[in-house]
Amino acid sequence: MKKFVFFLLACFLLSACQDITGPKTVYLAHSLPTSHPVHKGMEVFASSLRERSAGEMDVKIFPDGQLGSEREVLELLQIGSIAMTKVSAATMANFAPEYEVLGVPYLFRSKDHMFSVLEGATGKKILNSGSDFLLKGLCFYDAGSRSFYTVERPIKTPTDLNGMKIRVMNHQMSVDMVNAMGGAATPMAYGELYSALEQGVVDGAENNPPSFVTSRHYEIAKYYTLDEHSSVPDVLVIGTSYWAALSAQQQTWLQAAASESATAQKVFWRENVEECMKTLKTAGVEIFRPEKSMFAESSAQVVAAFSKDPKMKLLVDAISRQ
Repeated sequence: MKKFVFFLLACFLLSACQDITGPKTVYLAHSLPTSHPVHKGMEVFASSLRERSAGEMDVKIFPDGQLGSEREVLELLQIGSIAMTKVSAATMANFAPEYEVLGVPYLFRSKDHMFSVLEGATGKKILNSGSDFLLKGLCFYDAGSRSFYTVERPIKTPTDLNGMKIRVMNHQMSVDMVNAMGGAATPMAYGELYSALEQGVVDGAENNPPSFVTSRHYEIAKYYTLDEHSSVPDVLVIGTSYWAALSAQQQTWLQAAASESATAQKVFWRENVEECMKTLKTAGVEIFRPEKSMFAESSAQVVAAFSKDPKMKLLVDAISRQ
């Protein structure tokens, strides 16, 4: 029933906004607030597409989950009710398995290594893998690295996770990773997390600095451990039915605008992380920078289990060699 309501809402909004006499409008929905650096990247996408097409194409952005959750909006793309969205690669993994590799703990050696992979042949292969599921990836956005934050006591080594209930995304590798490190992984909707931290339902969670700040979880969780266990990027996605209906020139404009927005978004992200770290320090959050090798070793069994799939092992090996 909920999905049907979102479908009706999407159809109503799109029909209300469409002007058949004006430029071709691309409708892009996502779940982030307009202050978020990833949203700012999408604003660059919109302005770049208008400029490249000399006004022939426009973009209408629906932020803040107006048209539903990440999964719900992806389903709207699949049936052609909306053109584009931005989702986490972890969510895309539920549709196209190749994206799962991007959640492997400590897969990337550095930020430079990550983007050399995402913007190279392996990244393009992963973006195109969703086409079999009616979802074409256009580019990756920087979503930083996920780290632990806790309420009662800090995490300095993996053994500190013992007995701790840690909220994770509804993502099997995230669950397996926290459990392997000794914690009790607790999948939970993000919107429920503030009250769960406040009421002691969970002892902590894991996320990047901008999300830690914009969610205001730092008001409750005063310990932040920058172990940076995973670096799951965001993905700008277009429905294949919408893509196929575009002319070759329109596709070129759209892809070029997406690539330009990805470059700009990296800068927005870096600047925002710097601001967020200042906010956390001012708020009295204790920040720890542990020896990451301890955490990598404790999650090695997750990587080994994932690599038993020959197809996934090829991806892991290709990324490791790059």
